[in-house]
Amino acid sequence: MRKRAAALCGAAVVMAGTFTAVPAEASAPGPANTVQTPKLTWKSCATDKYPTLQCASLKVPLDHSRPEGEKITLALSRVPHTARTYQGPLLVNPGGPGGSGLTLAGFVASSLPAKVAAQYDVIGFDPRGVGSSKPALDCGPGRFAPVRPDSLPTTPAIEKANLDRARSFAAACGRKYGHVLPYINTTSAVRDMDAIRQALGAKKINYFGYSYGTYLGAVYATFFPERVRRLVLDSVVDPTDVWYEANLNQDVAFNDRHRAFLAWVAKNDATYGLGTDPERIEAKWYAMRAALARKPAGGTVGASELEDTFIPGGYYNGYWPSLAEAFAAYVNDEDSEPLVEAYENFGAVDASGDNGYSVYTSVQCRDAHWPRDWRQWRKDNWAVYAKAPFMTWSNAWYNAPCAFWPTDSLRPVNVANGKLPPALLFQATGDAATPYEGAVTAHRLLARSSLVVEEGGGNHGVTLSGNACLDNHLAAYLTDGTVPRGHGEADAVCEALPDPEPAAATAKAAKASSNGSALHGLLGFRH
Repeated sequence: MRKRAAALCGAAVVMAGTFTAVPAEASAPGPANTVQTPKLTWKSCATDKYPTLQCASLKVPLDHSRPEGEKITLALSRVPHTARTYQGPLLVNPGGPGGSGLTLAGFVASSLPAKVAAQYDVIGFDPRGVGSSKPALDCGPGRFAPVRPDSLPTTPAIEKANLDRARSFAAACGRKYGHVLPYINTTSAVRDMDAIRQALGAKKINYFGYSYGTYLGAVYATFFPERVRRLVLDSVVDPTDVWYEANLNQDVAFNDRHRAFLAWVAKNDATYGLGTDPERIEAKWYAMRAALARKPAGGTVGASELEDTFIPGGYYNGYWPSLAEAFAAYVNDEDSEPLVEAYENFGAVDASGDNGYSVYTSVQCRDAHWPRDWRQWRKDNWAVYAKAPFMTWSNAWYNAPCAFWPTDSLRPVNVANGKLPPALLFQATGDAATPYEGAVTAHRLLARSSLVVEEGGGNHGVTLSGNACLDNHLAAYLTDGTVPRGHGEADAVCEALPDPEPAAATAKAAKASSNGSALHGLLGFRH
C-alpha cells in the first residue's frame, strides 16, 4: 500500500469536501470497444541490462464508454519471444497502484528460465497516468520533501498541519486533472489491458502481477474471463476489503514485521551492539524517533522521514543490514550520517515518486468508499495505533487525501470467478503489505486456483527473488499450465529463504540478495 519505494478533543471536526458527479458508465465493463485498434510500432529501447527491450505506445479512450472521445496514451514495453513454441503475450505489472511496468518486462524475461521466457512476448506497460504514459499525473510536486510534520498527531496543531496537507493535495489533483480523475481507477485500467490485448492481436493474454497488480489481474479476469489463458498473482491483495480496511489491516501486519526486524537485530547483537532483548531494542527505536521529532538528523530526517526509511524493511528483509547499521550508529555513536544515507537510499521520494503517489491516491480514492468524516479516521487509527504503533499514522496520512477527494467513489468489484482456467497464487505467511489471509480469500474466490505458500517468509513479492522452490512452480505453470493440488489451505508449501546475515557471508547469499533487491526496486509498492 505504500512506497518509500503513516483523538483529540480540541481538534476541529473535518468533514468531506464537495464531490464531482460522474456517470456510472465511466467504470462499468460495458461492451467491447468497437473502434478498430491501431497496430503497435515497436522500436528498440534497449539498456545494458535488457538489450532486447522494445517500446511502443497505444492510444486508448479516456472514457471507454465513449470510444470516439478523448484519447490518452499508454507506454508499452516488450521482450519478444524467440522460441518456435509461442504461448502468447505475458502482461506483467509491478503493483502500486502507480508503479511503472516498463522495466519489469525486462526483469521478468531475464529472470525466468530462458526456455520459458523464450515462449512468451513479455509485455510491460505503464498504466494510465503513470510514468511514460500520457498524461502522467503529478498533483503535488515535492509533497514528500523533508522535513514534514510529525505523523503522530499528539496535538491539535500537528493534526491540523497534516490535515491541511491532505486537503490541499486532493484539491490540487482536482484543479490539475479534474476531467481525468474519474477515469483513473482499476476498472478503466483493465479496459486498457484489453485494448493492449487487441493491439497485440491476441485472443487471450497471460498475466503476471505483483501486489496491487494481483487485484488488477483479478478484476481483468472478472470482466474478461474468456480472455485469460494463465494468471499468476504474487503477494495477493484481499479483494474483499479494498481499500480503507485493507490499510488498517496492513498497519498491524507491518508492526509485526518491524518487530521481526528488531528481533533480528537482537540476534545479531555482536554486530550492532543494541542488546539482545527485542523489546528493549524497540524502546530504543522509539526513543530515536522521539529525538528526531525534536531535532531532525542532518536537517532532513525527522520522525516522518524515519518512518519512510524503515517501512521498506517491512517489504524486503534484504534492507535490514543497512537499516540496522544506521540505527546502531545513531543510538550508539551519536552518528546521524548513516541514517541520512539510509533515508536517501530507502525513504526519499524523487520526481517519479510524486507521479506514483498521485496515481496511487487517484486509483485508491476512486476505486472504493472512504470515510468522508475525519472523526471516523481519527477513531479507527488511534484504535489500531494502540496495538500497532509503527506505521499506523504514517499510513493514515498517506491515504488521508481520500477523505477530501474531488470525485465520488465506485463500488469494489466482486472478483469471485468460476469461469477461469486454473490460476496460480504465491504468498509469504508473514507478508506485511498484503497479509496472508487475503491470499487465502482470493484462493477461495478464484475457483480452481492453486495457492503456493512461502512458510515463514515475510517479504512482499516472492517469486523471481531467489527461492528455487517457488520459482519451479512458476516455471512449470508457465511451461504447460501445471499447478500443484493439495488438500489443505495451501496446495504447496515452500520453505522461506533464511534471513540475511549482517553481511553477505557467501557468494550464494550475495546473489540471492542481489536478485531480491533488483525485484524490490521495481515493484510499485504500496500494495
